[in-house]
Amino acid sequence: MEKTTTAATKRMVGMALFTGIILVLQLIGTFVKIGAFPVSLVLIPIVVGAAVYGMRAGAYFGGVFGFFVLLTCIFGWDAGGSILWNVNPFYTALLCILKGAAAGLAAGAVYSAVSKKRTYLGVILAAIVCPVVNTGIFLLGMYFCFYDTLVSWAGGASLAYFMFIGLVGINFLLELLINIVLCPTVARIIKIGKNM
Repeated sequence: MEKTTTAATKRMVGMALFTGIILVLQLIGTFVKIGAFPVSLVLIPIVVGAAVYGMRAGAYFGGVFGFFVLLTCIFGWDAGGSILWNVNPFYTALLCILKGAAAGLAAGAVYSAVSKKRTYLGVILAAIVCPVVNTGIFLLGMYFCFYDTLVSWAGGASLAYFMFIGLVGINFLLELLINIVLCPTVARIIKIGKNM
């Protein structure tokens, strides 16, 4: 019984630490902008948290990230997000939380499936999947829920070009590059976390 309580306490403390790291990094990232939207610096702790604590924890960490993004939209810290909030608060809230939670869940699922045979490959694929899912759901949500806003922002340019190059291109590539470059460090952190 005592061993179970100790493991549960360690898990709770670890998840609280990851939650704090995600909140602090997202707060810092809110003010680091390339293009219309801030760069997500929190994807690495989401990947690590999902790998150490599982898919459901990954969805939770991604949801925390998404909720904080929603707050930046509501309070006007993110100009593009603020516009979306004013256009449709429900879709903005749904999009923010869904894309974050799905990215964390997907990272956890990929890591869990692949790491059983090849741990390092699991880390790399989880680190790639996280920003792909986050950005992919964002683009789909923008297209299906904020089409008129997208057309307005594109200003007559090709909508596909604007979405993939102007709206998310540099941010996505930067997020993906950061995740891939930090994979060796992430693998070590995961190993330490699993040994604890």
